[in-house]
Amino acid sequence: MWLSEQADPNWFPPLEQALREPPGLLAAGGDLKPARLLAAYERGVFPWYSAQQPILWWSPDPRMLLLPEEFVVSRSLRKTLRNGPFTTRLDSDFAATIRACAQPRRSGPDTWLHEEMIDSYQRLHSLGFAHSVEATIGERLVGGLYGIQLGGVFFGESMFSRERDASKVAMARLVEECRSRDIRLIDCQVASSHLASLGAREVSREQFVALLRRYARRAPCGSWSAQPA
Repeated sequence: MWLSEQADPNWFPPLEQALREPPGLLAAGGDLKPARLLAAYERGVFPWYSAQQPILWWSPDPRMLLLPEEFVVSRSLRKTLRNGPFTTRLDSDFAATIRACAQPRRSGPDTWLHEEMIDSYQRLHSLGFAHSVEATIGERLVGGLYGIQLGGVFFGESMFSRERDASKVAMARLVEECRSRDIRLIDCQVASSHLASLGAREVSREQFVALLRRYARRAPCGSWSAQPA
């Protein structure tokens, strides 16, 4: 299904129309303006595409999520949190965090976080919907993550690590923040062994959408800025 930029930004095809191959592809086209992005996340849809492609919208089945109360803190991570060199901050440098997430991985030079997407998420950050968690050593940014909050749901988008365990430390701070803000679930999008090791699990798309209907609310919460921990 092709989405026109002039069409109602709140409309997406029924999720049942998502393809099995490639898994979860629902629609193409449209734009990345805040209204369309927020409507997408509220329905369980997210954009993911390369700079050479049109905007592609996805709703995979199954969906991986993490309930904050199920977050697994290994013995080594617990030791790092207690004695490690990291300080964590909230929304202290969203721009630097998302650009660090956009850096090429060891697996290849390509990145899906190109300038159009970076600009779009920075707009959502300025509107109070997108947030970042940063892990630092001194003043050096060494790990972090960013995502979208809609009420009781945090939609995780990407993370990075420049030092061992830095992204896990940022995830632990995210879980702590979710508990304090009554955020009931963290969307992890698609399965990975790394996320599974932290307690994330797969649910059906139907179950995921039911949770969104219960907990997701399209209201900005403002900055997460707080004292470093």
